[in-house]
Amino acid sequence: MTHNVHPYAHRIGILRDWKSRWFGNRDMYKQFLRSDILLREYLEKQLRGQYVSTIEMERDQKSLRIILQTSRPGVIIGRNGEGVEILKKKVLSFISRNNLTGAEEVKIDVQEVRSPESNAGIVAKMVQEGLERRLPFRRVLKQTADKVMANRDVVGVRLALSGRLGGADMARREEIKKGRIPLQTLRADVDFARERGRIAQGDIGIKVWIYKGDIFE
Repeated sequence: MTHNVHPYAHRIGILRDWKSRWFGNRDMYKQFLRSDILLREYLEKQLRGQYVSTIEMERDQKSLRIILQTSRPGVIIGRNGEGVEILKKKVLSFISRNNLTGAEEVKIDVQEVRSPESNAGIVAKMVQEGLERRLPFRRVLKQTADKVMANRDVVGVRLALSGRLGGADMARREEIKKGRIPLQTLRADVDFARERGRIAQGDIGIKVWIYKGDIFE
């Protein structure tokens, strides 16, 4: 019997790095894990609609560094960096309010995603936005797949939706696939993301796989 494996987790240590990186105290594992999970959930809510693909965290004994990868850095940074300062104050307030294992210093770095159509996290956000604007789901799938395949870095794409599609009473699954998606090949650079589209009939699950060729280094 085959088993479904998360494409990102499957390649950790081979092609991918951990999204939370801690340096220093090993005894604080439980507290750091809880803190990172709650912080990531909080930031995803705060930055909803701003096309943030990945939230990475780095900790040492005294500081916490949050790295936001987005295709719209100007929206988050704001005029003269005001947006980042406001977000930093909100993070510090959230840490103190929930008694999380924080840090004396919090830094927020915003990195631009150069090719949004080849980033699974941002493509999932594009599908989510289309569904929440009540566009027909088949058109959203087809247009998004065509847009992704138009990128020269992309070899294959697969998009899947599941839920009460089109307002139907019974939930079902629809997907579209173009090109190749070799999920069992460890050297295959497969980017994967999950998102949730909130519509009047209920939540729609969104999954995106993007294959960008093999990495031999």
